[in-house]
Amino acid sequence: MAKQKQPARIDDQLRAAIKASGLTHYGIAKLADVSPSQIDRFMSGERDLKLATAANLAASLGLSLGRG
Repeated sequence: MAKQKQPARIDDQLRAAIKASGLTHYGIAKLADVSPSQIDRFMSGERDLKLATAANLAASLGLSLGRG
């Protein structure tokens, strides 16, 4: 099985991980201690995340983010 290339941008990596997690936006928000509306707006492209919020999301999803 071929390894899929990760998106290069950190925001794209986070969006892909959120989608792949199988969790609801509410569930991810609870894990990362952020509001569900932040996740909703981030996923729809309406807003960016603060670095601390992105770090909380990454840790909650078990990610190590960076250029692939």
